[in-house]
Amino acid sequence: MLFLETGLVVLYGLCLVFMLGFSLTQWQLARLARRAPALPAPPLPAAWPHVTVQLPVYNELHVVARVIDAAAALDYPAGCLHIQVLDDSTDVSVAVAAARVAHHRARGVRISHVRRPTRQGYKAGALAHGLAETDGELIAIFDADFIPEPDFLRRVIPYFTGPEIGMVQTRWGHLNENDSLLTRLQAFGLNAHFLVEQVGRQAGGHFLNFNGTGGVWRRTCIEDAGGWQADTLTEDLDLSYRAQLRGWRFVYLPEVVAPAELPAHLGALQSQQYRWNKGAAETARKHLGRLWRTPALPLATKLHATFHLLNSSVFAVILLMALLSVPLVLVRAHRPELEPVFRLASAFVFTLLPLVYYYYGAWRRAGPAAGRWFAPTFGLFVSLSMGLALHNARAVGQGLRRRASPFVRTPKLGRGPTAGAPAHPTRRPPAGPLPYGEGLLTLYFLGGLAADFYYRSYGLLPFHGLLVVGFGALTGYAWRERRG
Repeated sequence: MLFLETGLVVLYGLCLVFMLGFSLTQWQLARLARRAPALPAPPLPAAWPHVTVQLPVYNELHVVARVIDAAAALDYPAGCLHIQVLDDSTDVSVAVAAARVAHHRARGVRISHVRRPTRQGYKAGALAHGLAETDGELIAIFDADFIPEPDFLRRVIPYFTGPEIGMVQTRWGHLNENDSLLTRLQAFGLNAHFLVEQVGRQAGGHFLNFNGTGGVWRRTCIEDAGGWQADTLTEDLDLSYRAQLRGWRFVYLPEVVAPAELPAHLGALQSQQYRWNKGAAETARKHLGRLWRTPALPLATKLHATFHLLNSSVFAVILLMALLSVPLVLVRAHRPELEPVFRLASAFVFTLLPLVYYYYGAWRRAGPAAGRWFAPTFGLFVSLSMGLALHNARAVGQGLRRRASPFVRTPKLGRGPTAGAPAHPTRRPPAGPLPYGEGLLTLYFLGGLAADFYYRSYGLLPFHGLLVVGFGALTGYAWRERRG
């Protein structure tokens, strides 16, 4: 029995070591971002290059007209702009897109409605198909829920200052940040990535990532890196690493904002989270070995890239720590000889405080839109992240096992003017037994809270409290959506 109990403590300690490494890399990025100077404004190009704007869409009834209209309104020399609506849709949105394309073509806009016979390769396949049918030197990509400002291209294109610049990424804005607590917490997390993480990576000379939309690629960079590939669900992260491992440089522009819509209900958020986390795990499996075998890369860049690629694995580690934490309360109560080990583990918990610094920096940079109080927002965000641990850890496990799954779009409801049907939430029952599992975990961590009080062992009390709030909230949210 002592061997088993010691094993639980050791496994929990290994999880804490991983979280320490992740926390310290985020802390360093926050420090780099804090000191990062603004990029100098480049001169305007003597001749504007040919740009293709690609709009990959799939059954986006509520937003397809809006994104086409926004692309057609881009202020760029008419002879140098080509817009492609890469439409893999199978519903009535095809007719909506065709009508908007015809409207803008009649106005003199060079715009194509590209249809494929199959959806092979999903978004990556659509982007690759479109690339073969255009002559653009630079390729701008916008998902269906984005609304680029008219001056987007004129602000971004000048940053292709040399032939080594392969991609320029901009920051995401949030059209519906204040719609609900769910959207506010999503914005809080995304702001940390766009206002701190990406800025810090650029300042430190580390690998950046294309975020799938709101960015512009050099065509030769895409082709040199092997083109769009569909063997991961995050074709954006995959191509980013292939390109940078080939020596291409990326630029990030936090001052240029591409407004977009956040998932408005739990089913949409979980769909997005599944795709991001499974795809990140697939990309990590694909590139980590090559990353460490590249001698030209500095050690710091390799370490940052490792934790970047393993970012989704944090959810699996959190879930394992959470499951271990309840029996560890009992072990601590009945094995006083292990008390020094528990005290050492408690010291490691404090090393997670750098994450507070990381998110606080993002909250400050976001300004008034982020709300007046950091602490409650941060606490709720951590609870939500913990509550998603079961769902996201499942995605990570499937990604590491190379279990195939389709590219599932994130449903958009449409903010602002739309063409066609009015936007309204579409409720879908939570898939499979997930809400039951989250409900059982809520009860399990309630048992952990009871054990904390019974044994007067309060070290894990905040952890168990956050877990109860996170899993309990998601369980209630899921069943409320199921009832409509």
